[in-house]
Amino acid sequence: MNNAVAAPARPRGRPRGNPPIRESVVVAARALFLERGYRATTLRAVAGAAGVDPALISYHFGSKKGLFADVMQFQCASALSVDEVLGGDPATLPGRLIDAVTDLWEDADFRRLSTRGETAAEVVREYLEQELLGPLVEFLGGRDATARATAAVTVLGGIIYTRYLNPLPTPAALTPAGTRAALTPALAAALAPRRR
Repeated sequence: MNNAVAAPARPRGRPRGNPPIRESVVVAARALFLERGYRATTLRAVAGAAGVDPALISYHFGSKKGLFADVMQFQCASALSVDEVLGGDPATLPGRLIDAVTDLWEDADFRRLSTRGETAAEVVREYLEQELLGPLVEFLGGRDATARATAAVTVLGGIIYTRYLNPLPTPAALTPAGTRAALTPALAAALAPRRR
């Protein structure tokens, strides 16, 4: 006779009474991506860490790439509130944009996540386009808003590339405040209305 009591099986499907599933999965995935890297992190491991059925990850995120995109979006959104950056005096917008970008990229966890291969680069690119370029075009308004916003995002992309992704000695040696002082005039020129 076997007196061992079987452990209760984890129910399949969506856990009851636990609405923030997406958030708990994103938090667990972020920790695993940081610890193991993108390639070594499996959806099954994320599901185990989040305490959910692996099928829920596919349901909510579609794929590991989709989950990673959500992790990066969460990381960007928590560090770079575009609404906060765009809300305020237009004269100080260039400095606020530079501060927001350097604050985001100075975060060691964000840098580790964002340099985890091609998928990360694609997610960062999509974030800049959808979450920064679009709102910036809307904020600037007018017939040349797209050109101005594109020029501004190009300057910000240059900061990201030369300070963080492929550091050049001089830009990488600047403090965030030094970067702001050196590049605010260039960003202000990029944002300025075009003369006809």
